[in-house]
Amino acid sequence: MIQFQNVVKRYPGGQEALSQVSLRMDEGAMAFLTGHSGAGKSTLLKLIALIERPTRGQITVNGQHLNTLPRRKVPYFRRGIGIIFQDHHLLHDRSVFDNVALPLVILGYRRPEIARRVRAALDKVGLLHKEKAQPVTLSSGEQQRVGIARAVVHKPAILLADEPTGNLDPALSREIMELFLQFNQVGVTTLIASHDLELITTLGKPILKLHAGKLVHAEPQPEIAP
Repeated sequence: MIQFQNVVKRYPGGQEALSQVSLRMDEGAMAFLTGHSGAGKSTLLKLIALIERPTRGQITVNGQHLNTLPRRKVPYFRRGIGIIFQDHHLLHDRSVFDNVALPLVILGYRRPEIARRVRAALDKVGLLHKEKAQPVTLSSGEQQRVGIARAVVHKPAILLADEPTGNLDPALSREIMELFLQFNQVGVTTLIASHDLELITTLGKPILKLHAGKLVHAEPQPEIAP
């Protein structure tokens, strides 16, 4: 469960990225976050992942009160979250397999378990045959799929994506969104920031709209409410 209660995020210099945002997203739900560039979409995702902390208001994620969560507990908290960026942030001096394995290596998994999980994740995104390839040899869509595999390889409860189809053509964008739908169908809470209204309105999931840091619209569906 993700809950924001009157959340404000103000950056140094006085810029207010989010203003009095309240929302609730139940466990296992899926929703899209939209709005103009600078509306606060990326900031909202960063607050959920504890990359940023709120200036005011309360954020609760899976029973954890993020405002008061000690720094030493942040890495453990993030084990339950997978994050996908528009820029894939892949390591180009490592293979596809090694890129996807990185979160498991950091978490201290043993090699046999790493191999099993990495290959399962790559198979899920249709890239098992590319495990030995270097990222630079892949298309943009394939690189995004590697980023998704890396985000889900540790089986997070929450999946966050920031404009994951921003650099892809319409056909590839739909393929990527279908992958997110599949992960959600097995119980992963999924929140995706996207400016592609034409696509996301066809997917039958709630849409949250931000404007100038304020939540101005939320689809009236029971799994998510303002």
